Amino acid sequence: MAACPFRRSIAAQLSRVLNLPPENLIKSISALPVSKKRPVADFQLFVGSVIENKSSDRSKPDLQLQTQRLAEKLKCDTVVREISTGPGTVNFTINRELLAKTVLQQVFKDGSEYGIKSELFSTLPRGKIVIEFSSPNIAKKFHVGHLRSTIIGLLGAGFQQFGNEDKLKSNPLEHLFEVYVQVNKAAAEDENIKKLAQDFFRKLEARDEQILSMWQHFRDFSIEEYVRIYKRLGVHFDEYSGESFYQEKSQEVLKMLDARGLLQKTIKGTRVVDLSEKRDLSLCSTVMRSDGTSLYITRDLAAAIDRMMKYNCESMIYVTDKSQNAHFEQLFQILKLMGYQWAERCQHVSFGLVQGMKTRKGEVVFLEDVLNEARSRMLQNMAAAKTTKELENPLETAEKIGLAALIIQDFKGLLSSDYQFSWDRVLQSRGDTGVFLQYTHARLHSLEQMCRDGQSTDINTACLQDPQAISVLQHLLSYDEVLYKSSEDLQPKHIVSYLLTLSHLAAVAHKTLPVKGSAPEQAQARLRLFQAARSVLANGMKLLGITPVSQM
Repeated sequence: MAACPFRRSIAAQLSRVLNLPPENLIKSISALPVSKKRPVADFQLFVGSVIENKSSDRSKPDLQLQTQRLAEKLKCDTVVREISTGPGTVNFTINRELLAKTVLQQVFKDGSEYGIKSELFSTLPRGKIVIEFSSPNIAKKFHVGHLRSTIIGLLGAGFQQFGNEDKLKSNPLEHLFEVYVQVNKAAAEDENIKKLAQDFFRKLEARDEQILSMWQHFRDFSIEEYVRIYKRLGVHFDEYSGESFYQEKSQEVLKMLDARGLLQKTIKGTRVVDLSEKRDLSLCSTVMRSDGTSLYITRDLAAAIDRMMKYNCESMIYVTDKSQNAHFEQLFQILKLMGYQWAERCQHVSFGLVQGMKTRKGEVVFLEDVLNEARSRMLQNMAAAKTTKELENPLETAEKIGLAALIIQDFKGLLSSDYQFSWDRVLQSRGDTGVFLQYTHARLHSLEQMCRDGQSTDINTACLQDPQAISVLQHLLSYDEVLYKSSEDLQPKHIVSYLLTLSHLAAVAHKTLPVKGSAPEQAQARLRLFQAARSVLANGMKLLGITPVSQM
């Protein structure tokens, strides 16, 4: 299972000294971040995590004394070249030639699974995970927010007044969005329009054939359009079943809530579930309107129960914007009240708002317009750059680079953070951007192609002892920890930061460790190092939904 033997070898020696099982020590041994200023050790053990501090005041000097004593009991061997101490840590420096040989062998042996095969993942439960993400609205372009029942009703009522079947066939989402804007404006001025919308939705839940057929019509056109846009993002779904799919089953949920004595009727005639600690309705969730129709949360309850029964999954993750935090807290709480213990394994991953995003046409909220703008601007930048190569399909390359730029910008910080968008910053070719990642990958790929005839897997690792080479190897060593950290907190920023650092380290090494013009043995070793860096860079980019380009 181990991605490389170093961590396990250190754990084995610590196990003998501390009298603890090696597997209990693995996660306390971590790779040190690469330093640009000075050489650093490869791994460190956080002593406080494995030794109980017996001092009454748990003072730091006592911990440091224990750290020193532990280090003195450990010995260098064929794997560990040097042992030193830091503040509360024991540091281990690996035999340099063994470091180069092992890391490179493992990168090429594991291929796309490098890092994932690490012993860090051995204790994680294996199982199926259902992730609900994106959830665009029926008959609306990719847009912030979910489709509430009032919008379905408005759209249904609006299409009967403002809809055009020919326009629907030629440009479905554009036309349906126009209809929604028109009927929304009309509803603000005419109360009867709102009543028509409510009536449309009530008939839809009652499975009225004509109304159901119209909704299905909208849904089919919408999904067809979404599939096209999803394809641009490299996303494919096996199943499309949004919360509106569960309108019929939501009535079963209401019966289940009633049978458990969880439904309470308000003065207005709505039905609520009491979520307050004192059961005084100070905090409650409305699950049924006065006319008997369901709400968003009712359909989400039906969806969660149905998916858990259907997929028998280990956990369910919902990815939506942070304005829905309270909604998901209530959703999981109601599921627990209904007796579903698996609700503990449900999680909401929230994301923040993007502010100031504009195209040349003005303010936008539609994803397709943003994708088109990114591609268009990238195409212009490529045409203006002196280093741009002749490409077979410049439009496709611009699309991939533009998407990489958007993804890296979006994933650089905490998902829940809002950020100010700037096209100039996002599309910079230097600095911490998706464009820089693509440029680095293309440059390393070009180097491989140029030296294709002289490639060899049998290299002399003594040729990879330069500080720049060691820095790249040390960074490759920590890839599994980055993947593990992202799997724990579901934040892609760790992978983004890792890939940007790898690109910067590879760029420095590429400049100071030339392949062309070097002695054959040295050239082979350096080329192998750059191949490994490009392979891990590509793996990480693909994890983020980015397709690496080989030319730009």
